Amino acid sequence: MRTVRRPLQIIRDHLRPYLVLNAVMYGLLLLGVALGLLFPQLNAARVEGLDTGGTTDLVVSLLTNPPLFALTILAVNVFTVSLASIILPSLVIPFAGIAVFAYRAVTIGITLAPNGSTTWAVLVPHSLTALIEFQAYILLTLGVWVHGWAWLRPSTVDAANRRQGYLRGLRSLGWLALAALALLVLGAVYEALSLRYLVPVLAGV
Repeated sequence: MRTVRRPLQIIRDHLRPYLVLNAVMYGLLLLGVALGLLFPQLNAARVEGLDTGGTTDLVVSLLTNPPLFALTILAVNVFTVSLASIILPSLVIPFAGIAVFAYRAVTIGITLAPNGSTTWAVLVPHSLTALIEFQAYILLTLGVWVHGWAWLRPSTVDAANRRQGYLRGLRSLGWLALAALALLVLGAVYEALSLRYLVPVLAGV
């Protein structure tokens, strides 16, 4: 199946940057969690921002409807994180999305930092959500990496000029985006079901 083989081939062809991006992004996520634990006020500010912004109320209102909740999670992850933070900036400035998502990785970690028994209960199943969704974002940052080098150094993809290199890099980014989308769908379904059915049990609600 080409939709599976092609992304895997791109990963194999760029295995070193893929491994580096994994180490960096998961490391920044854990750094954010550590900062949130060491400085609870950072976590409190992030949580307060979600509350005042209406995100918390939206999540609570959707918990009883897992399919709609999953679609909402997917929409946020695709449009707010994947497109707005990683892909679109990189189409204008090479590699920009990597820097933007690196910052987001830290802030996500701060938000996830468990500062109470209930948040520890949430973190247990949500750690798998973070693992799945971050792997999707890492695939996108790899796509941004491949696209950026193809754009700046067309010869690396056997392109005659930067325009052709841009387009060939964009093709690789597109293949990795398809794989990332599949992971985001999986992550959204799992997150919706775990928050609806698993977390209440663990939290004793």
